[in-house]
Amino acid sequence: MRPTRLENPSANRNDWRTICSLIPYLWEFKGRIFLALLLLVMAKLASVSVPLVMKEIVDVLDQPSDMLVLPVLLVIGYGVLRLCSTLFGEIRDAVFARVTQRAIRRVAIRVFEHLHALSLRFHLVRQTGGVSRDIERGSRGISFLLNFMIFNILPTFLEIGLVTVILLSNYDIWFTIIILVTLSAYIALTLIVTEWRMIFRRTMNDMDSKANTRAIDSLLNYETVKYFGNESWEAERYDDHLQKWETAAVRNQTSLAALNAGQSAIIALGVTLLMLLASDGVVKGSMSLGDLVLINAFMLQLYMPLHFLGFVYREIKHSLTDMEKMFTLLAEKEEIKDKENAFDLVKEDASIRFEKVNFSYESNRQILFNISFDIPAGRNIAVVGHSGSGKSTISRLLFRFYEITSGCILVNGQDIRNITQKSLRAAIGIVPQDTILFNESIYYNIAYGCPEASREEVIEAAKSAHIHDFIESLPGKYETAVGERGLKLSGGEKQRVAIARAILKGSEILIFDEATSALDSKSEKAIQREIKRIAVNRTTLTIAHRLSTIADADQILVMDKGKIIERGSHQELLVAKGFYSQMWELQQQEEQTRAYLASNI
Repeated sequence: MRPTRLENPSANRNDWRTICSLIPYLWEFKGRIFLALLLLVMAKLASVSVPLVMKEIVDVLDQPSDMLVLPVLLVIGYGVLRLCSTLFGEIRDAVFARVTQRAIRRVAIRVFEHLHALSLRFHLVRQTGGVSRDIERGSRGISFLLNFMIFNILPTFLEIGLVTVILLSNYDIWFTIIILVTLSAYIALTLIVTEWRMIFRRTMNDMDSKANTRAIDSLLNYETVKYFGNESWEAERYDDHLQKWETAAVRNQTSLAALNAGQSAIIALGVTLLMLLASDGVVKGSMSLGDLVLINAFMLQLYMPLHFLGFVYREIKHSLTDMEKMFTLLAEKEEIKDKENAFDLVKEDASIRFEKVNFSYESNRQILFNISFDIPAGRNIAVVGHSGSGKSTISRLLFRFYEITSGCILVNGQDIRNITQKSLRAAIGIVPQDTILFNESIYYNIAYGCPEASREEVIEAAKSAHIHDFIESLPGKYETAVGERGLKLSGGEKQRVAIARAILKGSEILIFDEATSALDSKSEKAIQREIKRIAVNRTTLTIAHRLSTIADADQILVMDKGKIIERGSHQELLVAKGFYSQMWELQQQEEQTRAYLASNI
C-alpha cells in the first residue's frame, strides 16, 4: 500500500476577505438585520437580568421568619424575563431566516451564472465533481456562518461584557480579573489550536472534492471502465483520495478532543476560583447568600455559551474554509466579456468575414495562421482538412468561445467583439460532431433550441430531422428519458435530435460540424437533403470530413496545420490536382472498397 501523506492545500483567500465577499448579498435585507440585532440585545438584557432578580428573591427569602414575605412580583418578574430571553431569541431567528436563505440563493445563482460566463478554456480543465462539491459545501457554510457568528459569537461577547460591568460595579475587582484571565486564556487557546487545525480541514475538503471528482468521472465513463476491466484500478484511485481524507479526518478529530479538554480545564479552574472567592465573601459577611447565587448563576450562564463559543468558532473557521473555494470560483476572471458599450447584432443579413485571424490556445502553440475568407449571406461555405487542422476552432471563434489573437471576425459587417454575446449566439445555430444531451426527455432536448416553442413546432422540427417516427415508436414517445449525456440513444439518434434542435432555433447562420458523421449511408442522404432544405436562404458553414457531403458547397476551404492552403468549388479543386484532389481520390477508393466488401458478405 502506498504511504499516506497529508497535503497542505494553501488557502487562496483570508477569512475577512471571504466575509466581505458575503456582505453585498446581505444588504438587501438591512432592515431585517437591524431588527434581528435589536432583538438579540433585548434577549441578552433579559437573560442577564434573570440572575439579578434571582439574587433579590433569595435575599428576601433569607430574612428572619417573622419578617418573611412571599416576593410575588419578583417571582413573576423572574418568569417574564425567562420568557422574554427565549421569546426574543425565537422571533430573532424567524426575522433573520429570510436573510440567510436569500443570501444562500443569491450566492448560488451568482456562482452558477459566473460558471456559465467563464470561457471554454476554463471548462476544458475544470473537474465537475470537485466544483459541485465546492458549491455544496460553500452554501452550507454560508448558513452556518451567518447564524452562528451573529447569533452566538456576538451575543456571547455581549453577555460577557454585561456580566463584567455588573461584577465590576458591585463586587471585588478580583471577580473581574479572574473572569477576564479565564476568558483570555480560553480564547487564546481556541484561536491558536483552531488555526493549527485548519490544515486538516482544508486537506479533508481537498481530498473530498478529488474523491468526488474521481467517482463522478468513473461513473460517467462506466462503459470504458468495463471495456478494459479496470474496476479495481478505479477503486484504487478512488481509495487513494479517501485514504488521505481518512488520515486528515482522524487527526482533525483527535486534535479536537485535545482542544476540548484544554478548554474544559481552563473553564473549570476559573469557575472554581470564582466560587471560592464568593464563598469566602459569604463566610466573612461581605456578601449575602443572594450574591453567592448571583455569582453561581452568572458562571453557569457564561459557562455554557463560552464552552459553546469554542465549538462555534471552530465551525465558523470550518465554514470559512468551506466557502473559500466557492468564492474563489467567483473570483475567476471572465476571459470573454461584453464591452460596456456593446450592442445587439443588427440582423439585416447574415454575412460572415474572417480577416487575417490568428489564434493560439496557448502562447507557445498557435492554431490558426492568417485565416481570411468570406461567407456571403445565404451562401454555403465548407471547410475540410485532416484532424487537428483547425476546422472546429473556426466555429468556436465564431461563437466567441475564445478571443482571437489578432485580426477580426465580422458578422453583417460588425466586429463580434463589439456585439453582445447573447445576440451573437442567438443568430447562430449549430449541430456539433459530439452531441451531448441533457438527462431529460427527448422533447426537452429538442425544445432546448427554443424553449418558447409550441409542442406542434417541436414535433415539426423532429419530422424535419427524420426522427419523429422513431420517437413515436418508443413506449414513452416524446417523454422518453435519454439518460446521462444521452447514452440511451445511439450516435445517429443523438445527432438527429441535435439537428431537430438546430432547426427549431431557426437562426440566420447555421454551422454543421460533422453533422452526419454518426449516421448510416441511408440516413445520411435523407438528413443531407433536409439540411439543404433548411439551409436555403441561410448562411451556412459546413465542417466536414467526408467530402461527398460538401461537394455542392458554393466554396470549399481546404485547411492544413492551421492555414487555408486551397479554396474553390468542388470542380475547381479537383482540376487543380492539389491536396483536396488527393483527399477526394483516397475517400473514393475507401468507399469503393467498403461497397465491394458489403456486396460480397
